[in-house]
Amino acid sequence: MLVLARKIDEAITIGDDIVVKVISVDKGVVKLGIDAPHTIAIVRNELLEDVKEANIAAAKETNREDLTQLSKLLKK
Repeated sequence: MLVLARKIDEAITIGDDIVVKVISVDKGVVKLGIDAPHTIAIVRNELLEDVKEANIAAAKETNREDLTQLSKLLKK
């Protein structure tokens, strides 16, 4: 992991077309501005973890009867 120190209005460039700029720092909260192509997905890590946990929980809730019924429906 590369660790950099930046001040307000300073930025870093990732690759040729992603720029991360420090917008503000207030009470221990850093606001970042990210300029990237629309083809690049930018998602907060805590949201990714929530989705991952929800998917794992949903997979554990399946039972054999539900799968059998689904299989019969799909064959129709």
